[in-house]
Amino acid sequence: MTSSPGYDEQNVFAKIMRGELHAHRVYEDEHAIAIMDIMPRGDGHTLVIPKAPSRNILDIGAHDLANLFHAVQRVARAVVKAFDADGVTIQQFNEPAGGQVVFHTHVHVIPRFEGIGLKPHTGKMADVNALAEQADRIRAVLGGLA
Repeated sequence: MTSSPGYDEQNVFAKIMRGELHAHRVYEDEHAIAIMDIMPRGDGHTLVIPKAPSRNILDIGAHDLANLFHAVQRVARAVVKAFDADGVTIQQFNEPAGGQVVFHTHVHVIPRFEGIGLKPHTGKMADVNALAEQADRIRAVLGGLA
């Protein structure tokens, strides 16, 4: 697959997809993967990442974007069910001025609860065992989704 201009083949998500770095995967299809965010803003914070190399929404192909959001919807439904959430926040950042830190297109899916705000993005890593347990909960729901 041809990557877009400005795309860094050594970004962390590309390394995860190649199996060079570990991640708690909760979903995968031919177009996308979903992993637990290691610096979550709330329990169940999941990242959905297209397999097609693109820097962000400004250069991703329309077909790849449609496939990505098919996976985002599936994961969003699963995290709401797995965590008995009241809602879900979907976030997607583009370029440094837009808050993007990793330059591979990705979408944040965060279960939300009435009266509970998001944790700040402090760079503090989550407990590995907690992430594994949350990943198990999401995978269990995804196994039952059509």
